[in-house]
Amino acid sequence: MTAQRPAYYSDLEQCVDALLAKVGKKVVIAGGFGRPIHIFNELYRRAVADPSIQLTIITGVSFSRPRGSSDLERRFLEPFVDRVFGNLPELEYVEPYQKGRLPENIEIVEVFLQAGTYLGNKHAQQNYVYSNFTHWLRDMIEQGCNVFSQMIAKREIDGELVYSMSHDAYALDILPRLQALREEGKQVAVIGQVNDELPFMYNDAIVPVETYDIILDAPQYNHTLLGPPSPSVDTVDYMIGLNASSLLPDGGTIQIGIGSLGDAITYGCILRHERNRQYKEVLAELGITERFGEIVAQIGDTEPFDKGLYGSTEMFADGFRHLYNHGILKRAVYDDVGLQRLVNAGRIGSVITAESLAVLVEEGLVSARLSSGDLAFLQKYGFINETVALEDGLLRCSDGTAIEANLGDPAVLEQISSHCMGEELKRGIVLHAGFFLGPQAMYRQLGSMPEADAKKICMTDIAYVNQLYGCEEIARLQRQNARFMNTSIMITLLGAACSDGLEDGRKISGVGGQYNFVSMAHALDDARSILMCRSTRTKGDQITSNIVWNYGHTTIPAHLRDIVITEYGIAMLRGQREKDVVARMLNIADSRFQQQLLEQAKSAGKIPDNYEIPPQFRNNLPEKLERVVSRLRPEGMFPAYPFGSDFTREELVLADVLQHLKTDMGSRRTLIKTLAGAVGAAGEPPQAAMPYLERMGLSNPEDIKHIAVQKLILAELKHLGYI
Repeated sequence: MTAQRPAYYSDLEQCVDALLAKVGKKVVIAGGFGRPIHIFNELYRRAVADPSIQLTIITGVSFSRPRGSSDLERRFLEPFVDRVFGNLPELEYVEPYQKGRLPENIEIVEVFLQAGTYLGNKHAQQNYVYSNFTHWLRDMIEQGCNVFSQMIAKREIDGELVYSMSHDAYALDILPRLQALREEGKQVAVIGQVNDELPFMYNDAIVPVETYDIILDAPQYNHTLLGPPSPSVDTVDYMIGLNASSLLPDGGTIQIGIGSLGDAITYGCILRHERNRQYKEVLAELGITERFGEIVAQIGDTEPFDKGLYGSTEMFADGFRHLYNHGILKRAVYDDVGLQRLVNAGRIGSVITAESLAVLVEEGLVSARLSSGDLAFLQKYGFINETVALEDGLLRCSDGTAIEANLGDPAVLEQISSHCMGEELKRGIVLHAGFFLGPQAMYRQLGSMPEADAKKICMTDIAYVNQLYGCEEIARLQRQNARFMNTSIMITLLGAACSDGLEDGRKISGVGGQYNFVSMAHALDDARSILMCRSTRTKGDQITSNIVWNYGHTTIPAHLRDIVITEYGIAMLRGQREKDVVARMLNIADSRFQQQLLEQAKSAGKIPDNYEIPPQFRNNLPEKLERVVSRLRPEGMFPAYPFGSDFTREELVLADVLQHLKTDMGSRRTLIKTLAGAVGAAGEPPQAAMPYLERMGLSNPEDIKHIAVQKLILAELKHLGYI
């Protein structure tokens, strides 16, 4: 901490002047998703204008608004983007960064790339830091970070203005590192930019004002938060989510990520909890119960959630919000080792009783004759009313009753029960997370949550949620029956996973916390690592298996293999022989590629020459899954957007149309058919098509090019049954 009050500014230029005066012209500024965009942009402008300023920006996922690569995509995206992203400022360095036109005195260092965007960008690939997110803050210091920056939230509590790191509380770990640099005599700064759109988060996210050297606070710097819209969820995602949801034991711990697979897991959990009969019927119809029932019985469950789940995750994704809203994310944990141990053993419940107090005395958490420290403990967790005072060995209650402070006396326990006992255990946390990212609806709910609900969420240090080191005793007690679920791009037959890069060394995204959660799953006695992978990918006419024999880049090595899920089932790999790992991976591969994969394994001598894939696993085909899902969609199951969408009704239709057009145009077999359909759409557009054409600005096309585009859209609308 600065050990002094911060300097406050309401003017951006003056704020940056003060920052440069403090740290000099060599600025290495770091920030995550909650980076203060106005400050980043002003520093970038200064460095462009003054080559003597050496500016290094250390960040992750340098966001830019989606624009579309064609006139058609732009017509669709621009109104949507303007509506959803509001007045979110652009990061001004992103365009020259993407185009390779950064000035020589400016460099961008990222630990996580916007997926697939920078594969051909030499600056991004050469300056990328391949680091576990858990170690990112340490590595910022290694990179020479002298400015850490973030958006912050403010609120008046008990007459005092307090600040919250909100969705960037993961950065708590960098503060002592920067303080160590200060003590070495180096000039460093922690800077916060207040954004009133940012939800105020409690618990660990609240930091002393002295944390910051500089605070920028003025209404003109409030802006819409970065919030990717809720994705659509397709059949493959849903099937993976269903499989994953069956591996969650009631009373356990869950980690899930952002995107369609996270939403699919969430949907599977809600289906299991609220429509349990149908949930089990779907698992049976898909063959999951028959083929993988033993696995589910061994490590998971298919019954509704009675005790509920606790979340311990790097990213607070939108799925956790829905799990909370549906009464699934409800298993509370506590920050006291002794108390958590008693809760785990079922000796202390959520409802406070006189017996609860007796148990605390018996286990030595408080003394029979209460001290002031004992009373503080009891009041902190709700065992005794907060209005009670301890004076001269007596508990003085708000109703005027005085009770001897001796919990060893049954009569005293009875008096406390009548006059000053609490009703429910307090300070329970249902979700620990390092940062959050989600759609605007998520931010609105977090911003309007009642205080009691908001305090059940603890945004905290990334080192706490991503590993056991430094907090092992309490973490082990809290993270009971953990299921850490992560996504992979490809998985080999021997269980190694590729999640973030290509075999030529180029990085697609980043490892994030995946390795740490996989490793932690092996370190916790009853935890499991679950890697999810779509069995195939499609580009144009070409379908490729994501289950491969081998691949030249590894994110998770085979010796850390555990559970792998595809849309076709579950493979338990931990502790298994190589031949059994291969066989189990083949069982969840797409059947169009199984034989080739089997031959590769045989050629390498990793499975017996006479091995054959069992018949019940030879029908792993998308058509089988689609038949089940298509039958159930009319009953309201498996909707394209299970948790709502930022798209209007017309936009949802157009998104489907444009996706099909893109696929058709990339396929030689369907291109001629698509163009023929467009020619056949001559004449005046039908009235039913007008809302879609008006949304695209094509109701009155001005030239032959736009007339042709209009006809393509009309043909696809008709082909898909929308008109």
